[in-house]
This record gives sequence, C-alpha cells and structure tokens, in this order.
Amino acid sequence: MADLIAKTPCAGLLPVKTGGVTLSEVEAGAMTSLTPFKGQEKALSDALKAAHGMMFPATNRATGKEGARAIWFGQGQAILIGPECDAGLGSLAAITDQSDAWAVVRLEGAGAEDVLARLVPVDLRVGAFKRGHTARTMMQHLMVSITRVGDNAFQIMAFRSMAVTLVHELETAMKGVAARGAG
Repeated sequence: MADLIAKTPCAGLLPVKTGGVTLSEVEAGAMTSLTPFKGQEKALSDALKAAHGMMFPATNRATGKEGARAIWFGQGQAILIGPECDAGLGSLAAITDQSDAWAVVRLEGAGAEDVLARLVPVDLRVGAFKRGHTARTMMQHLMVSITRVGDNAFQIMAFRSMAVTLVHELETAMKGVAARGAG
C-alpha cells in the first residue's frame, strides 16, 4: 500500500523572489463559504461577529485580520479563512468547507502593484484599492480573488487546480517588472 503525503497547492513552486517582490504560499487554515439564507444577512453578520470577531463583509471588502478573515466572494457570499467555522452559523447560512479547493498566495514588495497591473484589469493602486478591499476578477485567463492585506501586500486566491498557472503568471510578471526597473 502506498503512503500518501498531503501537499499544499504550491508545494515546490514557492517562495519566489524577483527584484523587490516576493511571492509566497499562505497556509490559510480552514476555508468555509458562507451564503446567508434569505432575510438572515444581519443575523449572520452579528453571529459571525460573536463567533469569530468579524462582521460579514460588504461588497468588495474583507473583514478581520491576518489568520482570521472574512472575504467578500460574490453577491451574497463570503469565505471565512483561518478559523474553523462555528457550527451555529449553519442555522443562518449555507456553509461549505472549501479548505482543499483554493491555492492562496501572498504577493508583497514595493513593485507588487506594478506586477498586478500587468495581469489584472482592475485598478489596484493604493489610492483606489485600499487595505481591506477585495475583488473577484480575471488574472490573464484565471478567475481570482485579490485582497489588499497591506500597503504593498496582496492575498491572491485561485482554484487549487490552477496553482501552477497562477505561480507562472505572477512570476513572469515579476520578472518583467524587475527587468524594466534594471534598465
């Protein structure tokens, strides 16, 4: 019988550092999608605050902090990242474990915005996209979630099955930005 070894989505691919930008894998912990039942949006937000210390996020926003964050994930949807979801939330929302479904990476450094500008059709400059802002968008041909988690730091999520492509696209753009700065 073969012994199976669990691997993270980006195992062997990261970290990568090019120029002043670093791409690393995030050990996200538990990931749970939350979709409030009709008329339960406020009650879910209050229960999420009581159970996990954060409100249900508004459109294009994230709440919480590193290690425990709720991210807007689409109309009437959020994803709780970090803590195990309180089972009591199941009376107010459809909850689904997503822990193995996503690759989560962190792009950080002074050129992170420039790297993403090559890949994403959204203005992610700090003046328009502040800490706690999030977007579901395309990165080249990948559907991703991007959340600003610091002045020069972004959390990027893509389907686990696309982890190699995610890293490739980001690394290629990082090299392009670094080469342009070297000239």
